[in-house]
Amino acid sequence: MAAEMPAGMAADYDAIVVGGGIGGLVSAGYLAADGRRVLVLEQHDIAGGNAHVFRRRRKYEFDVGTHYLGDCGPDGLIPAVLSGLGIRDRITFRPMDNEGGFDRIVTPTTTVDVPAGWDNYAARLRQALPEETAGIDTFIELAKGVTAMSRSGLLGVPMVQLFRQSPQLMRWSRRTLGQALDHCGLSRRARTVLAAQSGNYGAMPDDIGFAEHVNIMDHYLRGAYYPEGGGQALVAAFVEALESYGGELRTRCEVRRILIEDNRARGVELADGQRISAPLVISNADYRRTVLDLCGGEAAFAPELVEKTREAGMRGAVVAVYVGLDTEIPGLPNANIWWHGSDDMEAAHAAMQRGEFSHIPQLAFSFASRKDAGSPNVCPPGHSNFQLMTGCPPGYEFWGVTKSPVDGERYRRNTAYLARKQQMQDMILDTAEKVIGPFRDRITHVETSTPLTNERYIRASGGTPYGMSTGRPDVVTSVDGLYVVGQSIRYGSGVGGVATGGVACASHILGRSLLAELFDGSVLGNPALLPERTADWDPLRVSRGRSRQRAKGLARIG
Repeated sequence: MAAEMPAGMAADYDAIVVGGGIGGLVSAGYLAADGRRVLVLEQHDIAGGNAHVFRRRRKYEFDVGTHYLGDCGPDGLIPAVLSGLGIRDRITFRPMDNEGGFDRIVTPTTTVDVPAGWDNYAARLRQALPEETAGIDTFIELAKGVTAMSRSGLLGVPMVQLFRQSPQLMRWSRRTLGQALDHCGLSRRARTVLAAQSGNYGAMPDDIGFAEHVNIMDHYLRGAYYPEGGGQALVAAFVEALESYGGELRTRCEVRRILIEDNRARGVELADGQRISAPLVISNADYRRTVLDLCGGEAAFAPELVEKTREAGMRGAVVAVYVGLDTEIPGLPNANIWWHGSDDMEAAHAAMQRGEFSHIPQLAFSFASRKDAGSPNVCPPGHSNFQLMTGCPPGYEFWGVTKSPVDGERYRRNTAYLARKQQMQDMILDTAEKVIGPFRDRITHVETSTPLTNERYIRASGGTPYGMSTGRPDVVTSVDGLYVVGQSIRYGSGVGGVATGGVACASHILGRSLLAELFDGSVLGNPALLPERTADWDPLRVSRGRSRQRAKGLARIG
């Protein structure tokens, strides 16, 4: 538990959350449900972080980062987090093709449709790669053991007990995916197929923990879904819970500093100079920026931690092309497509990272109009809405700039930047047409976002949506009353990972094993306090916070 404010110093709030991404909203919601006075501060126009959407031409709504969710069945993680806040019934999860395959992996020689269930997945892998059967079986057994152990740890089983039960599996939880693939004796082609969905976390096998990879796979193998209405519907439900239980969300409200005195969090200072006090501060901002900028580096933390954070690598950044068509695309499965131009994904990726590529080596497809068919916001009837994503070399030089947009780089009219952006867009569209057929003559809207776009909107170091590649911390920091959540925390990437981190943060503050309680059916929130939804209910409007719902500038559909 964090220390209270010193005698004679009144707190404006019990807790302040810096950043309105999923992790911050989850932790804020649970603190508000416990009766705490909570303030969430978000510098963007809407809350949501990587889960937010944007609208174009009054016809299309593009989901930035919510491409699919796993583990949304009756006993799933995400439904449990929602249920604990009393908002489970406010989200409808639309299943993808969990029998036929929710992910389609395509390489020059192999196609695998990934179904729900580890045993079903293993059968598909053996069918596609019969000469690799022994290695596949070894890999799957290791994966099943590590994921079962990880699930037990999340539900409160002590690590010491898990180690005593299975020391070999615990050792594998500390090794990389690359080491596991080597141990199983798998070929380059098999390695590519087994790690093909690396775009879920932005790292190659030698740079990702085996446990993180298989836990993310386990998340989806428990069933893949898409939230009806897109990622913003999920964000809006968390905002409704926060505000209904007495919390507050302020958007377009930038935090300049987290105030720390005598190794204790005291509150925040806003960009306009206003100070707001609280004995608890939870940073859902980028972790590197939290340590180095918001908290002042060595003014708040040990020099060793500051240096480690400064030197920490970031996971891969992404170029995304958003496409609207005035026609449907025939023959598409209700699945993502993970296309690889080589059977040696790792070599192709390494060449791309060095800037040695003349075509796109890997491309991920997400078809919102297939996953959320009939949704009036996704696109008009008979149209298509989809997203194409690929990696790119790290750093600003590739984009013709020298520094971050957060540090004042005016890149959007930079001719070198625009030329590179157009080049990447053309290569991505060329590759996409090779995979799903020609569509360029039916495009009604196309735009491209780069790592600089992502960095400008959500202040992510390096423009990556995946956080740090090394040195991932827990939610508790060395500063009393200061906590961290988000993509760089040890609980992993994606909605499931950051939501888990948000619950873990609230658990530390409240002194409760919340995840275990939630899986047992505990409900902290009171659904009777939630607002009624009218016919014109708009998750984008709700995600602005009550004080700005009617502010000008909200894009509409129709």
